Amino acid sequence: MGQAISAASVASRAHGHRSSKTRSTTASVSPMLNTAVITEVDHGAEAVNLDYISDLPDECLATVFQSLSSADRNRCSLVCRRWYQIEGQSRHRLSLIAQSDLLSFIPSLFSRFDSVTKLALKCDRRSVSICDEALVLISARCPNLTRLKLRACRELTDSGIEAFAKNCKSLKKLSCGSCTFGSKGMNAVLDICVYLEELSVKRLRGITDATADPIGPGAAASSLRTICLKELYNGQCFGSLILGAKNLRTLKLFRCSGDWDKLFQLMANQVTSIVEVHLERLQISDVGMQSIANYSNLEILHLVKTPECTDFGLVAIAERCRLLRKLHIDGWKANRIGDEGLIAVAKCCPNLQELVLIGVNPTKLSLEILASNCLNLERLALCGSDTVGDPEISCIAAKCVALKKLCIKSCPVSDHGMEALASGCPNLVKVKVKKCKGVTSEGGDWLRLTRGSLAVNLDTSENENPDASASDGGVQENGVEFPPMPNQTAAAGVSAGIGSSSTSRSASFKSRLGLLSGRSLVACTLRRFAGGSGGSTSARHG
Repeated sequence: MGQAISAASVASRAHGHRSSKTRSTTASVSPMLNTAVITEVDHGAEAVNLDYISDLPDECLATVFQSLSSADRNRCSLVCRRWYQIEGQSRHRLSLIAQSDLLSFIPSLFSRFDSVTKLALKCDRRSVSICDEALVLISARCPNLTRLKLRACRELTDSGIEAFAKNCKSLKKLSCGSCTFGSKGMNAVLDICVYLEELSVKRLRGITDATADPIGPGAAASSLRTICLKELYNGQCFGSLILGAKNLRTLKLFRCSGDWDKLFQLMANQVTSIVEVHLERLQISDVGMQSIANYSNLEILHLVKTPECTDFGLVAIAERCRLLRKLHIDGWKANRIGDEGLIAVAKCCPNLQELVLIGVNPTKLSLEILASNCLNLERLALCGSDTVGDPEISCIAAKCVALKKLCIKSCPVSDHGMEALASGCPNLVKVKVKKCKGVTSEGGDWLRLTRGSLAVNLDTSENENPDASASDGGVQENGVEFPPMPNQTAAAGVSAGIGSSSTSRSASFKSRLGLLSGRSLVACTLRRFAGGSGGSTSARHG
């Protein structure tokens, strides 16, 4: 009894002390303060604010910052001087609006962001871009730069590019578009940056002359893994580089003039490690296709608006490239690729996982063989096909057991096809039907109701802009692409605070496959399915 009274009295006194202390002090709330801890010292209570975040090592804070969005990272840099410093030092990606007035800001910018390894310099077409002096100064401040992207930097010359290459010998990726330097600057990069792995060139205005000097191969040829050429009047001056890149794995050619059959014939015996080929609006025929067939390790092939390619060339590729996993064909309504080529693919390429047919007219015969032989086919897009109707969709529903994503656009399909999908394709998770006049909203609603877990996207709007290209800025009518799209967020300018975006790139098929939407249909249509500017600078961290 006495023990109980004693405990009660002690509890009462302790409660009295705490109440008194609570009335006399108020704990402040701050991002830097984790909690208020009350301890008893000399029979009294004292509130002690412990700042746990200030005890975190710089490396831990840097890791946290790299997980934040652009806006949050901007705000964090304003909390205190320490956070401002760590946020700048932990930024590895930086994007700058490369106008001429950037020159005066370079010393202060790169004093703060002294760990940048990936840099983008972009200028709009109406402004005067940075000159050689600015690029050389940046390269002196960023000797460890591994990636550089140049957009519309029209004041840069061959001399500036050469000086940059001498300061940034560890460069691994170079992407330039709408620039005016020429063969000399490009050859300097290839000779000096021996670790270069990826080269992307678009509208390089310094090599428009038909007599431009050959580019490459250079010391970097042995390290190159990817070459992408877009909209080049004299793109074949890169022929020496392509032939010298013995370890090349990915070759992308978009709207480059000239006859490319001869180059592919020469490549057949010199470049044998290629696994991915993208050809768009290119002058290439079955002769070039037969040369591509020599790439026995080929896994990905895109043929977009190459009207001289026929079933004959596709059969040659199918028979010799048996590891093919992804095949995209935009037949451009030429009707030169059809059942014969697709049946060869079905019989010879059992690992096929992704098939996109645009302006191609397969029949039930070829679709049935594809479904029966390609048991791993998970993603299928049929766009602008006059021969794909309800019987063909019923065949797909019955035979394509592994199919997960299906896109049907501008095909003579009706609600009966939707009924077939309701009972077939057991692994189907998403269907997009667009501009198929026979499919009504009731048919889409019924499919959703029947298969509750199936995501159905129905759009019955009319066709528009049927001639847009796969890489055009506008919308293309019948284009599709399954590859994933990484999440990207732009940051605010220097005066508003430099922002960043996380390098979060989704893992499982890189986000949802987007079907038939975005700035170009071959560039964006199945990205959702698959898977800020305003100041002088913006940044991304990696």
